[in-house]
Amino acid sequence: MTCYFEDLSIGQSAEYAKTITEADVLLFVAVSGDDNPVHINAEYAETTMFKGRIAHGMLSAGFISTVLGTRLPGPGTIYLGQNLKFKAPVRIGDTVTAKVTVTALDPAKKRVTLSTVCTVKGNVVIDGEAVVMAPSKG
Repeated sequence: MTCYFEDLSIGQSAEYAKTITEADVLLFVAVSGDDNPVHINAEYAETTMFKGRIAHGMLSAGFISTVLGTRLPGPGTIYLGQNLKFKAPVRIGDTVTAKVTVTALDPAKKRVTLSTVCTVKGNVVIDGEAVVMAPSKG
């Protein structure tokens, strides 16, 4: 359901959660071409600072897009920009919760600024800010 610009308010939020599977990681490799061994090679990943395989940061960041495009503001939203800070690794089996919160509204341009945060078990794994153009009634 679309939330029109005129219906948005500061502090409004929405979220999406998904448990990362082996298939998610392998499909992301196939779609993105990012076959960094830290994502797909257990022996290699054991030698890294992560001490095991981790999911792609952009896989988790994609859940922010899920929230923006399907929940808040929802269908018809145009993504204009995003900054991200990757704070902690995500592993296969982790449930990532992406939450967006409206922090600013620009009525002249129908633009919305939102804080974007992904967490695993309450710990922040991605922190950032997005700017989108929300659908308008007018």
